[in-house]
Amino acid sequence: MIELFERAALAAGRDIMDVFHNGPTVRTKSDASPVTEADERAEAIILAALSAGFPTIPVIAEEAVAAGHMPETYDQPFILVDPLDGTKEFIRKSQDFTVNIALIEKGVPVMGVVYAPARGTAYLGSANGAYRIEVDAAFQPVSRRPIHVRQTGETVIAVASRAHAGPETEAFLAQKAITDTRSVGSSLKFCLLAEGEADVYPRFGRTMEWDTAAGDAVLRAAGGMTVNLDGTPLLYGKRNQDHDSDFANPSFVAWGGRRE
Repeated sequence: MIELFERAALAAGRDIMDVFHNGPTVRTKSDASPVTEADERAEAIILAALSAGFPTIPVIAEEAVAAGHMPETYDQPFILVDPLDGTKEFIRKSQDFTVNIALIEKGVPVMGVVYAPARGTAYLGSANGAYRIEVDAAFQPVSRRPIHVRQTGETVIAVASRAHAGPETEAFLAQKAITDTRSVGSSLKFCLLAEGEADVYPRFGRTMEWDTAAGDAVLRAAGGMTVNLDGTPLLYGKRNQDHDSDFANPSFVAWGGRRE
């Protein structure tokens, strides 16, 4: 399955970069977030691949959900897809946008791929471990190496969102006496933890499960963990929530090798 995830993500990345270079047409969705033809073309490619390969597994995909299509997941495995995580980064020509595909089993992200096509880098996570893949200009993988979270010493490095850092994040960093902070967009924050470039990613504020599942799968496969603010593991497949919509995440903290 992870091989199909990888192929689908790379194929989607090709279309995304075509739009990236030619300039996207931007529209605004009902939730005021932007969407481009790159989001839609990438999602169509991924959904077609998943339907052909795994026709019985439900797929929750961001743009399909926005259009009102949300299949039942019940207690069975399902797939989460964000065809273009970091659309705002994409629009302003940053390289920090990704294709995210993840498999969820019993609330746990057990397999995922995060592909950053503008960077030529992909990350995979599964029961066989976590890997960083270098992808060439023809959208073909040319090398892969195993990655793992680092075991930190005295200095803890945090990674945070450029757009969503706020007073709660600042308070968390102060409480943990963390002074070294790096910024990167989209689900690449999880991947920095997974490959040992940082130690913790605190996120206060709303995200959706398709935003985080693939990166979380890579992080967990690399030896890390994402937890709720009470320290319990962040779970997926959250539906019928009294306080928020289906598949919305609470605030969370993702840890690499060091967890506090």
